[in-house]
Amino acid sequence: MTATRSTDNMATTLSPMPTPFNAATKSSAPALSFSSVSMVFPDGTHALSETTFDVHAGEFVTVVGPSGCGKSTLLRIASGLNPATSGSVTVDRSSLGYVFQDATLLQWRNVLRNVELMAELEGIPKEERRRRAQEAIELVGLKGAESKYPKQLSGGMKMRASLARSLVLDPSVFLFDEPFGAVDEITRERLNDEVINLFQRKGFAGLFITHSISEAVFLSTRVLVMSARPGRIVADFAVPFAYPRPPELRFEPAFAELSGRISHELRGAHS
Repeated sequence: MTATRSTDNMATTLSPMPTPFNAATKSSAPALSFSSVSMVFPDGTHALSETTFDVHAGEFVTVVGPSGCGKSTLLRIASGLNPATSGSVTVDRSSLGYVFQDATLLQWRNVLRNVELMAELEGIPKEERRRRAQEAIELVGLKGAESKYPKQLSGGMKMRASLARSLVLDPSVFLFDEPFGAVDEITRERLNDEVINLFQRKGFAGLFITHSISEAVFLSTRVLVMSARPGRIVADFAVPFAYPRPPELRFEPAFAELSGRISHELRGAHS
């Protein structure tokens, strides 16, 4: 693997606020681990090259990189949708949540029935899955919309329903494939707040894909930068801001400085 330039000392440089990640947690086994993962598709496209990183419980790691660099491929390999060409991934796929770019709701099911779907497929009894679904719906702020169908929902409400559907199984690892890219900026910020709230409540290991540096910094405990295809990790930034994160954080000088450093690395990753 190409050596990754660490920026863990950034917490000292940027802000007096402590990192929210408990260093003691990092001594335990990671919840998700990529080890020298490479991916070459049947058409010859070399998507990933020798990619190695870990995500621990209580870490929220965001990946940014040029379009086509293999960010979404990482999630597909982690979930088992695509096998890696070489290398290995360690994760408990029986406790995995996956939120796609599109909400992928079933149009003939209302919100409650859509949120129940994963529990239903797992064979969880109706009474229990209904209880879990109702709890997840309340967590994502959709209480009162249980009987609505997807065509009656805004884009933000659809993504909340998608989040709730994955929450029903209480996953220890959560994969997010640029879920908020299609919504307006205000809705996106509100959904970021929802994700942070869920992360604080549940303590899962999160791996989030985005093209937005601001979103990456606001959400994460770490931000990874990938190179152009074939993708590999070229920088790893610790994010020093404590949770909960107020909206005003986006306008703080330390936030802008960290975003600028990530942007600089990302521009280099395009070359």
